[in-house]
Amino acid sequence: MTSLPDAQPLTVGFDLDMTLIDSRPGIHAAYLALSAETGVPIDADLAVTRLGPPLDEELAHWFPADRIAEMGDRYREIYPTHAIAPTLLMAGAREAVTAVQALGGRAIVVTAKHEPNAKLHLAHLGVEPDAVIGWLWAEAKAEALRAHGASVYVGDHTGDVRGARTAGALSVAVPTGPCDEAELRAAGAEVVLPDLLAFPRWLRSYVADPAAGSAGAGTAASADFA
Repeated sequence: MTSLPDAQPLTVGFDLDMTLIDSRPGIHAAYLALSAETGVPIDADLAVTRLGPPLDEELAHWFPADRIAEMGDRYREIYPTHAIAPTLLMAGAREAVTAVQALGGRAIVVTAKHEPNAKLHLAHLGVEPDAVIGWLWAEAKAEALRAHGASVYVGDHTGDVRGARTAGALSVAVPTGPCDEAELRAAGAEVVLPDLLAFPRWLRSYVADPAAGSAGAGTAASADFA
C-alpha cells in the first residue's frame, strides 16, 4: 500500500497517449504520410490499436531492422505537421491535471513519446503540466517518477502499471487505451477508474485518506468514483 510522503508535496504522473490525449487520429495521419513518402504499405488502422510501446516496436512491423532508426527519425520529423492538429483530449484530461494542481500538487507527464512532440500536443490542447518527460517506456518510467517524487502514476497500458510499481508509486489505471480492465488488474493496477472524469473525486479521497484511496482497487473503485 502506498501513502503520501510526509516531506514532499503531492506529485502525480500521467501517461500521455490514450490517457491524456486521443492521439489515434494524428498518429494514423502520420503513418499514412510516412507510407506515402516511402512507398511502404503501413496498416495505420492496425497500428493505432497498439499505442503505448515505443515507436521502434511498431515500425518493426513494417520496415526491416536496418531502416527502423532512419524511419523513426523521419516519422518524428513529419509528426508535427500531420499529428498535432487532429489529436483530441481524452474526457476529463484537463480536469485531472488541474485537480492535482488545485490541491497544491505537481502534475507531470511521463511518456514514451518523443518529448518535443509530447510538449507540442499539450501546448496545442491547452494542458499545462508542471513537467513533461519523454522517451521512457514501462519500467524505465520509474526513473522520472522517482526523480520527481511521484506517489501516483496514471496510465492506460500494462506498461504504465509496471512503471508505477517499479517506482513504488500507486498505479491508477484507466481502460481507455489498448488494455482492458482485466489486463490492467492482472498487471497489478491498484486502482482502476472508468476514465479520467472519475479522477478528481478519487484524488480528493486519496489525499484525505491514502489508505482508503488506494484500497478500493476492485470493482468498487470503478463504481465509487464514476
